[in-house]
Amino acid sequence: MAVTKEDKKALVAKFGGADKNTGSAPVQVAILTSEIENLKNHLETHKKDNHSRRGILAMVAKRRKMLAYIKRTNPTEYTKVITELGLRK
Repeated sequence: MAVTKEDKKALVAKFGGADKNTGSAPVQVAILTSEIENLKNHLETHKKDNHSRRGILAMVAKRRKMLAYIKRTNPTEYTKVITELGLRK
């Protein structure tokens, strides 16, 4: 199931600072993380769904690139995002 509008609004408010700050890297990482979690639950029940598996791998790669960007530009923001999302690095 996709991330709902209410979930996205909550993530934007938490990570973006302003309501309209939807394009910042921490917000995009948070939204990708929630989409990855939803898709991970889907793949646990549908093990042979290779099309969705390819999609989750693309999302993980995109999130990894954005996290590398955040780490390069603002290391304190990087540690904040990692701890709040529960990601390991």
